[in-house]
Amino acid sequence: MRKESFFSWIGMGTISIPNVLLVNYCRLGLDEEELMVLIHMHSFLEGGNHFPTPEQLSARMTITPHKCMQILRTCIQKGMLKIEEQEDSVQKIYSETYTLEPLWEKLIRVLEEDQIDHDRDKHQEQEQQIYTIMEKEFGRPLSPIECETLSMWLDQDQHDSSIIIAALKEAVLSGKLNFRYIDRILFEWKKNGIRTVEEAKQYGEKFRQQRYKKSSSQQSTSNGKTDFPYYNWLEQS
Repeated sequence: MRKESFFSWIGMGTISIPNVLLVNYCRLGLDEEELMVLIHMHSFLEGGNHFPTPEQLSARMTITPHKCMQILRTCIQKGMLKIEEQEDSVQKIYSETYTLEPLWEKLIRVLEEDQIDHDRDKHQEQEQQIYTIMEKEFGRPLSPIECETLSMWLDQDQHDSSIIIAALKEAVLSGKLNFRYIDRILFEWKKNGIRTVEEAKQYGEKFRQQRYKKSSSQQSTSNGKTDFPYYNWLEQS
């Protein structure tokens, strides 16, 4: 008997309920009864019954068919459930079906809102990190004009925070730690389509190697080694 019951349970199949629905149904304005009606509706739809009656829904729950009808009406009004009309192309018979697409669309919007909030928080965190790194390298608080310039790089010029930090390091290596020099580096990188730190590194190395080849025969240190000149971005036209 247990074996037969087990195979019977397996034969009933399973349904997948998105965890995002369980986590966010309150944000959608649903209560627990409405959620359970929609979950059972999802189960009926997955099982091939596209227009379950209030009586069929009630048979699985502890609420009356009349209550199920009220909840279905409320879910439709809230934009969580919709009734569509379908046509049998062979018999030319029209029938009504439920669809949960409005519910899934609302869940997608919730996820998009969460992503927007996450991106905004990440942007603010990165912006604060850049200010901290800048002040550490300069050894002092940034001036109001410097803060405004940094904000412009982020918001107006849409430079990624990693690129700004890379330009700062480039200025440090070149021994020209000032905002005018950093701004010129960022300008040159943007003009030449540089979007990543790796691309910026390769671009800088290319010019250093060119300058190295030109000056290696003329510039030597006291121990016989050749100086390795850094690229002066302010000399770019």
